[in-house]
Amino acid sequence: MPKWLFLVGIFLCNFLFAQSNDVRRIAEELCSPKYNGRGYVNKGDSLASVYIQHEFDKMGLKKKKRTYFQSFFHDVNTFPGAMQLVSGTDTLVPGIDYLVDPSCPSFNGTLKPARISYKMAMNQEQLQNELVVLLKGKVYNAIVLDYRNCPNDTLKQLAGLTQTLAGVLPVFEWTDKKLTWSVSSEQLKYPLIQVHDASKFSENQQLSVHIEAKLLRNYESRNVFGYLPATKKSKKTVIVSAHYDHLGRMGAAIYFPGGNDNASGTATLIEMAKQLKGLDRKVNYLFIAFAGEEAGLVGSKYYVEHPIIPLSKTRFVLNLDIMGSGEEGITVVNATLFPKEMETLQKINVREQLLTQIKPRGPAANSDHYWFTQAGVPAFFVYTMGPNKNYHDIFDTYSNLSFQETNDLLKLLLEFVRTIEE
Repeated sequence: MPKWLFLVGIFLCNFLFAQSNDVRRIAEELCSPKYNGRGYVNKGDSLASVYIQHEFDKMGLKKKKRTYFQSFFHDVNTFPGAMQLVSGTDTLVPGIDYLVDPSCPSFNGTLKPARISYKMAMNQEQLQNELVVLLKGKVYNAIVLDYRNCPNDTLKQLAGLTQTLAGVLPVFEWTDKKLTWSVSSEQLKYPLIQVHDASKFSENQQLSVHIEAKLLRNYESRNVFGYLPATKKSKKTVIVSAHYDHLGRMGAAIYFPGGNDNASGTATLIEMAKQLKGLDRKVNYLFIAFAGEEAGLVGSKYYVEHPIIPLSKTRFVLNLDIMGSGEEGITVVNATLFPKEMETLQKINVREQLLTQIKPRGPAANSDHYWFTQAGVPAFFVYTMGPNKNYHDIFDTYSNLSFQETNDLLKLLLEFVRTIEE
């Protein structure tokens, strides 16, 4: 082998390792406890926004309209303090044994729940009669809806029932399904708590509950911008986006790191910006780290309603979310809406032999691409597939990310956006 070819091989290996290493560094930082799960307790999302702004500034991305930030305001329910559920003599573990509903209010007291089966819950008249008896008897002051072994189709029919009942009395939902949390902008009247079947929970025991909740009105969150102009002046802009916010804390003791969702996507976004800065560009690039995605896509909605670059001049939006694996390829949301761009992506992947598959999917309101699509701006939402199934739980940690296909994924996405510059 010629010496020059050997040296090129070493250079490329080091370059690819550096790419992967930078993505890992940023993702690990964003998952650290000091950002409080990038939620709203202790202003975790604002702390993360400053870190991202520093990364943009460090690589020389420009401000837009003299700032890196775009503030917007929204209501959000938070859990900054105590979080305790005791069943008899057993103290259950938050995040593992139980989750409070994101809309749960503060509560401190003792509950004696009556069990209601999912079959009874399906019969509205029978359920109402049972609730009347329970409330009159004064023996019980809460209910347990037993959803264990409940078929998925039945669960869909019962969707929203627990929230409705929590307007009348405290409710426990007993489940054998995976515990998955989210964010809410409102509070229920009474506590709603989802308890896992594998815990030491028992409806026959007296339950001690202590929850500290705080509904924040007009909370300030911030989208973060980094602008990279075309090498020669251009009227067209490609947006690369990823949301950096996550679920935050559920009580003072635990937080949701949000490794795959979406520290991984934010890290990939920053790495793409760094790579594109070193290349000639026929279009402008706007990198947006969105806040408020987990709160209902509110950050991207605000941007689409108040764009800093006219939507008519936005060539394409590439939204990155859940980018920490890739062993089983990627899925592209909106692939059916934009077949030409999807064909381009597929051709690059086949030619370069990068990912195992690129799975097309239709439109869905499941990430920040959605509001752009609604406004008529072409957009893809790309997410990776792999063995890591941790989602909206406390196990979505940095250590559970493989980054198996990070380098191939970066190569694919960078070549894709360069191709659609034409």
